[in-house]
Amino acid sequence: MATDLLVNALIFLAAAVLIVPVFKRLGLGEVLGYLAAGVVIGPALLGLVPDAEGVLQFSQVGIVFLLFVIGLELKPARLKVMRQAVFGFGSLQVAITTALLALAAWWLGLAPAAALVVGFSLGLCSTPLVLHLLGERRELASRHGRHAFALLLFQDLAAIPVLAAIPIIAADALMADGAAPLLGEVLLAAGAFAALIVGGRYLLRPLFHYAAATRSREVFAATTLLVVIGAALLMELAGLSMALGAFSAGVLLADSEYRHSIEADIEPFRGLLLGLFFMAVGMMAEIGLLAERPLGVLGLTLGLVLLKGLSLALATRLYGGSWKGSARLAVLLSQGGEFGFVLLAAAAGTALLDQTLVDLLILVVSLSMATTPLLYRLLTAALRYRERRPATRGYDRPDDESPRILIAGFGRFGQIMGRALQGLKIPYTVLDINADQVAFVRRYGNKVHYGDASRLDLLEAAGADRARVLVVAVGDPEASMRIVERVKRRFPHLTIYARARNRYHAHLLMRAGVTQIVRELLPASLELTRDALVGLGIPRDHAQHTIDTFREHDERALLRQLEVFGNEKKLIQTIQEAARELESLYEEDEEITTRVEEIPDPRR
Repeated sequence: MATDLLVNALIFLAAAVLIVPVFKRLGLGEVLGYLAAGVVIGPALLGLVPDAEGVLQFSQVGIVFLLFVIGLELKPARLKVMRQAVFGFGSLQVAITTALLALAAWWLGLAPAAALVVGFSLGLCSTPLVLHLLGERRELASRHGRHAFALLLFQDLAAIPVLAAIPIIAADALMADGAAPLLGEVLLAAGAFAALIVGGRYLLRPLFHYAAATRSREVFAATTLLVVIGAALLMELAGLSMALGAFSAGVLLADSEYRHSIEADIEPFRGLLLGLFFMAVGMMAEIGLLAERPLGVLGLTLGLVLLKGLSLALATRLYGGSWKGSARLAVLLSQGGEFGFVLLAAAAGTALLDQTLVDLLILVVSLSMATTPLLYRLLTAALRYRERRPATRGYDRPDDESPRILIAGFGRFGQIMGRALQGLKIPYTVLDINADQVAFVRRYGNKVHYGDASRLDLLEAAGADRARVLVVAVGDPEASMRIVERVKRRFPHLTIYARARNRYHAHLLMRAGVTQIVRELLPASLELTRDALVGLGIPRDHAQHTIDTFREHDERALLRQLEVFGNEKKLIQTIQEAARELESLYEEDEEITTRVEEIPDPRR
């Protein structure tokens, strides 16, 4: 028995190690890699692990851990800030998507109740897949990334009561004996849930305080597992969903001082068990159905992707989003999700859905998940190509209001300057080439014109011949240099202040004759370094002196590196010389060395 267990574990690990990295390198994501690994080792192909259903039941603990982590991140303050996007946008999207998919299922011949279950199940999206795609493209903080997270969060919340209700709805035998047994089940479930909430509120913090006091990482991790599995089993014994128990425990600990430690301890288990869950789903996917009915399966997959994309685009536009944001969300969330597997399996257990239909729908959901990374990559490439093409929409013609300052680019950098100028009542004019950004900031009352700041006619219409200052706040170095070069030739009287993305961009600006340059990360990083030195015990004035010394040295080094621009070998040599020179400067400055030597050694 132990040998079989180890052999199965070895097969799962080998499949994950060999297949998942290939999918990640292809940009398809870990989830698809796990699904493919499950298909390979499952009965559809090699048949290396026979008990796919048993593996699936065990691996559903991964869903429990996922819900616990989601609960941990659902701090009341965060939910309050996101409440409009989560509950307003989320409920709108779920309602539209469920209605469209349920109507389609009813049109295809399902009974109304079954069609509604199918519509809701297929309307849920894959949280790990979407967050992974956004994370690897660094788009989680973008507007469409925040909206996607809000939708996923609401879907996870909406799935919990459905999961909780399925065991009660499924109790046909209870109704056969009258309402009393059903009422007993409801009271038992409500009592268990109330006990979890009350007990968790008054017992969880003392329990984790006790575990933390032992200063044993193993004890703390064991306490975390005890809470998650205990809460899940309590709900399971009461006839509710294990996921509901884990989620509730996570919410109760969301404001705890132990939240980050708990999340760090649970993360490896969550990741491995979720991977095992997706592999088990891949093992149970009826690939034979694809061979038997390729047109039907692919047609249903295409229909699911198109209907979900349509519903998401419609919900986004009704919520006030741009067409570009609607397209991104429509593709990003066009797949079915892991909760769909759970709900469909539960529906099959209640006889609401036939097992053959559930097998078909699980295969469709798996295929829809496979399409998302590919479709999103194509959409991203198309949007980038469109941005590089000449604009089809006519640029705005700014009214010459004799501004003193022109601002090219109104992203995060330019908006801060605009707020300050507006507060001082200094007239300024903004040009930004991103039409979606222009539409977005205009909604907040900002006066921004859609236009390419490298076009001399637009600059002239904006009053460049009478303005005194041009601020180039464009993040793209190529676009920034195009603006600078043309302005230097046509409007030489303008003093140019430019944002440099990095040292290379700063060197390009300096070679073009721009002297007023701010490297976008330098001030903030130096300020944080100063505060960190103060945190070590160095007086603030001495810490500021240290930072001032660094800044002066860095400016001199930047000028020296400009002299060897384009010569990588000499540039590396200059950088190394500058590092040694900075060390010497600090060593010769008694004010700095004395304070550094006074920093206590934590090993003593």
